[in-house]
Amino acid sequence: MESIIIASKGEGKLKENWKYCIGTGRLGLALQKEYLDHLKIVQEKIGFKYIRGHGLLSDDVGIYREMKIGEEVKPFYNFTYIDRIFDSFLELNLRPFIEFGFMPELLSSGDQTIFYWKGNVTPPSDYQKWSNLITAVVNHFIERYGIEEVKQWPFEVWNEPNLVNFWKDADKEEYFKLYKVTALAIKAVNQDLQVGGPAICGGADEWIVDFLNFCHRENVPVDFVSRHAYTSLSPKKVTPDYYYQDLVDNTEMLQQFEVVRGLIKESPFSDLPFHITEYNTSYSPINPVHDTPLNAAYLARILSEGGDFVDSFSYWTFSDVFEEADVPKALFHGGFGLMALHSIPKPTFHLFAFFNRLGEEVLYRDTQMIITRKENGSIALVAWNEVMAKGEGFEKKLVIKIPVSSAEYFMKRQSIDENHANPWKVWKELGRPRFPDKQSVETLKEAAIPKLSTAKQKKEADGCLKLLITLTKNEVTLIELKAIKDEPQTYEGLDDSLITSYSS
Repeated sequence: MESIIIASKGEGKLKENWKYCIGTGRLGLALQKEYLDHLKIVQEKIGFKYIRGHGLLSDDVGIYREMKIGEEVKPFYNFTYIDRIFDSFLELNLRPFIEFGFMPELLSSGDQTIFYWKGNVTPPSDYQKWSNLITAVVNHFIERYGIEEVKQWPFEVWNEPNLVNFWKDADKEEYFKLYKVTALAIKAVNQDLQVGGPAICGGADEWIVDFLNFCHRENVPVDFVSRHAYTSLSPKKVTPDYYYQDLVDNTEMLQQFEVVRGLIKESPFSDLPFHITEYNTSYSPINPVHDTPLNAAYLARILSEGGDFVDSFSYWTFSDVFEEADVPKALFHGGFGLMALHSIPKPTFHLFAFFNRLGEEVLYRDTQMIITRKENGSIALVAWNEVMAKGEGFEKKLVIKIPVSSAEYFMKRQSIDENHANPWKVWKELGRPRFPDKQSVETLKEAAIPKLSTAKQKKEADGCLKLLITLTKNEVTLIELKAIKDEPQTYEGLDDSLITSYSS
């Protein structure tokens, strides 16, 4: 049993970098009802500030079109869908974290695409037309939402250009050209707009060094650096339905954050903000690990410590309404989302919701726990027991002593683990129905609720509350402590012992 004694003095403020941004499937999905239903739930329980997704300029959103007027073909910029999409985001207190991509077919230089929905990943056939498109889009946003609002939107150029799947031939010099043309077009509209990149995935950090040196050498604007982070190894097995991978230790992700922060500090732009615009365990949208309690327990330390190194880190994604690998073929299919289809919260959803209940002042933090105090004096802590080994057991026992001022506290504890708030387990017990009936969906929603326990805790002679906690395998628990203001004296004739089966 591990004993932890908390000092009465805090260790600083809890950064909210973990909830700065959330990822989404392609923006065109925001026209679907279930997508918006999920987003409303996520915002009510967590409350992210920004949302980032692919496909702003892809043909399903329909911004770039061409019209023939007489004998001349001219661009026509159609903002019907993107206005509807961004209006929906802003109504939910979400600002867009813009990603410029992919290439409209009429502007593309080739037919290479990615994903089921065929995002074109080739450079523009005409860079002047591309520049004009960027100018028109940014001007429209300003006209619709106002310059003071749009100045708060980061503009990121492309997505993972270091991969041949996302950018033709992973041509670095061609990407730098695209970035320069795009950044100059944005800044020509208003110098105060934020533009950055290169939005690479891990394993190619030399791109960041070369990118920043290019911007310095060519006097190209850059206001932030972006990168992605995943911690899965090469696949062990790939089937039509699933993609299986092992995970490295979660400290590897924190090391990725720290290393790139160091590269930025050594660059000509040493003080640039650093945004992780995608992260998760696996980079595959059909990896079952995303549906498990392990995914939540594994990422708890990332939420706790990631803000030490990066200005934001954006979980990929909020919803399983997502179609990179085709329309989802089953309710639980290993999707990235915090929310499964039919509005069923996954364990990782609750991890984020638990962190959202933490206070502003950090009293204590280690590799398995964070303890905070709120402005009203109440205490909130999140603890976790990440276990990547197979089998049963692996319980962890903790004794936590927290100095407090009041005599008695109400303790509320919510937990997720292998047997609680694990609808994936219940789905398997139901026989893994691909398309469950309404009764089964209701059962799965009931199975997605965290375990709840409550108790009255008294301050001990040493001035501390003593918490005895047992964490089961892959458990994440939220404990909230609120001083009791007992009011039995306000009830005339109160006597619980007069109730059959009860005592005072």
